[in-house]
Amino acid sequence: MKVAFCGNDNPSAYNISAGFLKNVCFLDALNLVPHVFLLFITFPILFIGWGSQSSKVQIHHNTWLHFPGHNLRWILTFTLLFVHVCEIGEGIVSDAQLKSRHLHLFLPAIMGFVAATTSIVYYHNIETSNFPKLLLALFLYWVMAFVTKTIKLVRYCQDGFSFQQLRFCITGLMVVLYGLLMAVEINVIRVRKYVFFTDPQKVKPPEDLQDLGVRFLQPFVNLLSKATYWWMNTLIISAHKKPIDLKAIGKLPIAMRALTNYVRLKDAYEEQKKKVEDKPNRKPSIWLAMYRAFGRPILLSSTFRYLADLLGFAGPLCISGIVMSFSNETEDDILKTNATSANYTALTSGAIYPVRNSTDPFLTSTNFLKTAYVLAVLLFLALILQRTFLQASYYVTIETGINLRGALLAMIYNKMLRLSTSNLSMGEMTLGQINNLVAIETNQLMWFLFLCPNLWAMPVQIIMGVILLYNLLGQSALVGAAVIVLLAPIQYFIATKLAEAQKSTLDYSTERLKKTNEILKGIKLLKLYAWEHIFCRSVEETRVKELTSLKTFALYTSLSIFMNAAIPIAAVLATFVTYTYIKEEPPTTAQAFASLSLFHILVTPLFLLSTVVRFAVKAIISVQKLNEFLISDEIGDDSWRNGDTALTCESCKKHTGLPSKAINRKQPLRHQLDSYESPLRIPTRHLDIDDCAIKVTNGYFSWGSGLATLSNIDIRIPTGQMTMIVGQVGCGKSSLLLAVLGEMQALEGKVHWNRVYESESSFEASRRNRYSVAYAAQKPWLLNATVEENITFGSPFNKQRYKAVTDACSLQPDIDLLPFGDQTEIGERGINLSGGQRQRICVARALYQNTNIVFLDDPFSALDIHLSDHLMQEGILKFLKDDKRTLVLVTHKLQYLPHADWIIAMKDGTVLREGTLKDIQTKDVELYEHWKTLMNRQDQELEKDMEADQTTLERKTLRRAMYPRESKAQLEDEDEEEEEEEEDDDNMSTVMRLRTNLPWKTCWQYLTSGGFLLLSLMIFSKLLKHSVIVAIDYWLAQWTSMTNNGKALCSTEEPARKTCYVAVFSILSGAGIVLCLVTSLTVEWMGLTAAKNLHHDLLNKIILGPIRFFDTTPLGLILNRFSADTNIIDQHIPPTLESLSRSTLLCLSAIGIISYATPWFVVALVPLGIAFYFIQKYFRVASKDLQELDDSTQLPLLCHFSETAEGLTTIRAFRHEPRFKQRMLELTDTNNIAYLFLSAANRWLEVRTDYLGAFIVLTAAVASISPNDGPKDGLVGLGLLYALTITNYLNWVVRNLADLEVQMSAVKKVNSFLNMESENYEGTMDISQVPKDWPQEGEIKIENLCVRYENNLKPVLKHVKAYIKPGQKVGICGRTGSGKSSLSLAFFRMVDIFDGKIVIDGIDISKIPLDMLRSRLSIILQDPILFSGSIRFNLDPECKCTDDMLWEALEIAQLKNMVKSLPGGLDAIVTEGGENFSVGQRQLFCLARAFVRKSSILIMDEATASIDMATENILQKVVMTAFADRTVVTIAHRVSQILDADLVLVLSEGDLVECDAAANLLLKEGGLFTTLVKTNK
Repeated sequence: MKVAFCGNDNPSAYNISAGFLKNVCFLDALNLVPHVFLLFITFPILFIGWGSQSSKVQIHHNTWLHFPGHNLRWILTFTLLFVHVCEIGEGIVSDAQLKSRHLHLFLPAIMGFVAATTSIVYYHNIETSNFPKLLLALFLYWVMAFVTKTIKLVRYCQDGFSFQQLRFCITGLMVVLYGLLMAVEINVIRVRKYVFFTDPQKVKPPEDLQDLGVRFLQPFVNLLSKATYWWMNTLIISAHKKPIDLKAIGKLPIAMRALTNYVRLKDAYEEQKKKVEDKPNRKPSIWLAMYRAFGRPILLSSTFRYLADLLGFAGPLCISGIVMSFSNETEDDILKTNATSANYTALTSGAIYPVRNSTDPFLTSTNFLKTAYVLAVLLFLALILQRTFLQASYYVTIETGINLRGALLAMIYNKMLRLSTSNLSMGEMTLGQINNLVAIETNQLMWFLFLCPNLWAMPVQIIMGVILLYNLLGQSALVGAAVIVLLAPIQYFIATKLAEAQKSTLDYSTERLKKTNEILKGIKLLKLYAWEHIFCRSVEETRVKELTSLKTFALYTSLSIFMNAAIPIAAVLATFVTYTYIKEEPPTTAQAFASLSLFHILVTPLFLLSTVVRFAVKAIISVQKLNEFLISDEIGDDSWRNGDTALTCESCKKHTGLPSKAINRKQPLRHQLDSYESPLRIPTRHLDIDDCAIKVTNGYFSWGSGLATLSNIDIRIPTGQMTMIVGQVGCGKSSLLLAVLGEMQALEGKVHWNRVYESESSFEASRRNRYSVAYAAQKPWLLNATVEENITFGSPFNKQRYKAVTDACSLQPDIDLLPFGDQTEIGERGINLSGGQRQRICVARALYQNTNIVFLDDPFSALDIHLSDHLMQEGILKFLKDDKRTLVLVTHKLQYLPHADWIIAMKDGTVLREGTLKDIQTKDVELYEHWKTLMNRQDQELEKDMEADQTTLERKTLRRAMYPRESKAQLEDEDEEEEEEEEDDDNMSTVMRLRTNLPWKTCWQYLTSGGFLLLSLMIFSKLLKHSVIVAIDYWLAQWTSMTNNGKALCSTEEPARKTCYVAVFSILSGAGIVLCLVTSLTVEWMGLTAAKNLHHDLLNKIILGPIRFFDTTPLGLILNRFSADTNIIDQHIPPTLESLSRSTLLCLSAIGIISYATPWFVVALVPLGIAFYFIQKYFRVASKDLQELDDSTQLPLLCHFSETAEGLTTIRAFRHEPRFKQRMLELTDTNNIAYLFLSAANRWLEVRTDYLGAFIVLTAAVASISPNDGPKDGLVGLGLLYALTITNYLNWVVRNLADLEVQMSAVKKVNSFLNMESENYEGTMDISQVPKDWPQEGEIKIENLCVRYENNLKPVLKHVKAYIKPGQKVGICGRTGSGKSSLSLAFFRMVDIFDGKIVIDGIDISKIPLDMLRSRLSIILQDPILFSGSIRFNLDPECKCTDDMLWEALEIAQLKNMVKSLPGGLDAIVTEGGENFSVGQRQLFCLARAFVRKSSILIMDEATASIDMATENILQKVVMTAFADRTVVTIAHRVSQILDADLVLVLSEGDLVECDAAANLLLKEGGLFTTLVKTNK
């Protein structure tokens, strides 16, 4: 066919005798001019690279500036492009009806499309380089295009065209669009004044982009980048080269920071508060406040959502149109033959237009939309738009949700800092409730916001769907809709049941974790007593209950999945069978596939509805809880602490007291007090300024109950002096401090704080923080931070001062033990310190702060006598006195009274006496005498205490906790990818390859742990289900297209044929529904079996592990495997696996069907497949990193909340609220930016997979329309239907893959423990060869014993030889680390005996089965361990003994009376860790436990180290009497314990250096034993 611009089948086409403008072809040529002009001007500029030249303002992003009307310009340009596409389509379709090619019908439109695309590219480059003058070219283009289009429109109007003609409508639209774009351009000139004005406007980039830290560019990029997340490309691709860290994601833009949003929400909430001020019974509405603050973005998101939902209906309509065009083809052929004979009177000089007949090139819109190709392109564009709007809606709600969460967290935190202490202590607001508000309620509201647009979009979607279905199928559609609607409540019921099942599962798993935790804490004892299997069974029992609950959970999960898959099948079945019987004929192919597609659309909102309703209910409850919290009591305004009401106190006698002298411990306290009474005292000097720092007048204070806890308080605290507050436990000493700090409710009276006197002009005083108080609470409170940060507590670091403070609190030796010194993290998530160590750090914090006033609340309570003295001497008398700071000290240690300048004695909430010690001695002799007797008692305790050095013990515990850290590092790295595969190959590419590889090996281990039978059943049922579903649709295609098709699958007779089709369709549908249930059940069932097996294996492996494993692996790490990882394996992997296999198989079956229907599609599949591969590859790596960042930034935030709630009084006393608020805002923003990036990455993926899906639909549609003997209409419908489902499932494949990859790391961590070596429980001797009562005598021979902890470590005992006679009492001593404890462990084969042997009663212990050996010996450990349960269970978990035997044991341990007094006697409850008994009692229980064993050998491993003298005496006495005939081996904590032993073994560095009776060894002058006795080690 010949080609010409005006066509060459009409000679008068170029005739212009009637004037240029009368010739339509010329007009079309004229329309080309502006487009060519624009291309000519812009291409050189674009290529020379104006765009790359940057502006004067150097900035790191090229997205920093938007000209006025930026978004409008982009929207108009996109609309223009769409209209151009329609124009091209109209031109081509019109041209197809003519004999020769008429280029003028579509060439100008193609050029227009190119020019419009160029215009936006050009604009973007000019905008990023900030060079507005070049916009003049665009301005000229819009003017020219506007003029030429207007001329054309006027010409059409003159010729009497109307809106029915499509070309007229398109031209009219173009005129409007060009006019608007011209207006946008004029506006830019008006605002920026870049031309025709003398002073062009200078602009600065937004503040965010001047800050190089802001990397989240969504608010600043252009519209196209916003819609496709193009700006994310760099981040996602860079994740491949190096992992994404917090630095890579930068800071939040200002508008999204928690502070900005907090201010918005707070203002809205305050407004609500004002409204309800006069109405006492109404509460301010948080809902309205949230709507005020965040309503606009929610409305925007809902608009996007509506647009997306309406565009979603284009799919079914276009499918129906395309399939109908096939059915009409036969009629079209007849028309076409007539058409060719008809005449085409060409465009001549006059206004003669073509005859309006079948060959009329002016299409109406209806004709245009009947063209299959047009429908295919429209379907493609509708899909692209729908997906873009949908993702935009998701993004806006997620961003708003994150903003809301940030605002709520800040609101909760600010309220928490003002909460009245009574609220927290009286239990109105427990820490748990606050943590729930932070962790659960804010998230519930955030999630509700995410799902919010669904609430109003769903009804619209459902109503529209039902209307369209009714249009297609009439009443029978209502039957299908009714099926869906009736089954929806069942969905809701299942959803509520799921929530219940999850709750009960949680309860059981908490109980199981508690038991596991106990086992791990007491593992050493369990192994030594061979009780591990008893405790293991108890965990297994709880696990069985948990699994039963999990089964219920799994059942409801699979029912939910089943409903989702089965409802559409059931609805379609009901609809089509009804239709066939009502209409007496099957639906047409177009009807069938359009309605199928509509049913798929309808199911989604109904499935989601139950979820949304559930979240809405939860959100309402959350808001109620939040409201209660926000209107709860606050502490009073403490403006008085700012010293506004400064007043000078009346004469507050200031005594210098005793000259500071060292406390002499050798001289009893009473002597010191006597010397204080003696008249030798230095006379007291009265200072010129009689002043006091704090004065309380007529104070009545309460803890919020209205009853005064403290009454009639009149006290003063002298400036620069030490005031001591003393009194019995519970008399209100701590309350007095808190009352002064303003933490209590003042019912009456005033607290006056005095201003710092100007006379105190010293530089030091002026530098101090005037009104804050350094306060050390009674219960030590630590931050989750380093030791140094805990002590400096936000003050500048001063090395000299820091050293002085740590020395005063004797912290240096403790710091030296920590792995990173004072840079070691302590606190909740850090290393656990003992009470005394924590207390000393808190005191150090108070001393270090530069404040005038220091409050110490019972700082000596957890310290032993040496430390208390040192602290008093160095810290208080020296450090604080030198600094002239006012100190208030609450204490029970009366021996320090002589040092006090001022004493306040309290009793039952009132002040008993106030004054100096001298005053009290003269005025209240009775009280003074009472103090003296108390001191006498303290003296006696002191003498006992002198030996028990608690600090060395604490340090020992810390050292024991620290030494195993060496191998913690290697376990931490186990999360890194498969080291076993790549050992030395550590270059970059290998690491990256491992990051992108899927953990196939782990997946296989997981699947096989569920059992091969279930695995094969799952695979088979899945494949069968999808085959049946495809068969249903295929059958429908055959049935509906049987009218057009010669070969039918059923008989051709009418009633039989209908029955046959309906019957097969019903059978297939029924099978499909059943298989849906079977597959969802098998996946869940397999997941459960795998979870059960993995946990069982893990527990048994851990229980049987060597003791060294527990020493070197932090407890938290092992517990994590049982908590977080087991939870993932139990509850998260099965649904992910189900969803992944379902979406993958759906996509594969869709591709199979399309390829079968249109084989050409396979060609297009190759590039699409490659694109998909790269998208998923890049996304998975980035998603994993961002997921980890989100998880890791959440924990510090939650911890910050809980630690603030615990330390409220301290924070408020120090006046550090602003610093903590700042920290909380930072942590919130860090977590929010991670979450924001994660959701942006998800949008990035979804936009790309959705566009891919749209391309698949386009290629499938085009391939099926192409003329070369295309497929039957039924198959076309089927192919398109499946192509549409692909768009929904492609992104799920990738998201589930990414999720599964993250979740599989849990399986991998569990598996890493399963490869651990177990202890060798088997012995070489047969059990029958060991006598039943072995060991009877208790004779021990140690022959050349060498012991080490592991094969690769040095020996800890070298060639030890000893002989212990039956019944001997043996002592083992030596310095720390000499191998004493290792020897005791060797008796139980807890360590590796690699040479030599231990023979007990003639049998080598290495030959006996391990269980038997350990069950025949007894040991008492240094740390007394009790388990939760009853006393009976603790003494005899194997239930072998009678009650009499147990009572006898308790009597021997001197516990009988105490146990008898308990409710339940032997069945009395022991709490976790035996916390309801004192340490001494716990150790005595351990003694009773050892006695119950009736073993002839008892080993005591430093058993008296952690108990007081009285209990130690009982223990020693019992050992001497009750164990008189047994062999007792004592490992001595203090040498004094073994002075009367029959035999003493002295060890040094693993060698036995001395061995003899104690008396003989003492005769050796330079012997190690003699040295140890002398130094009292």
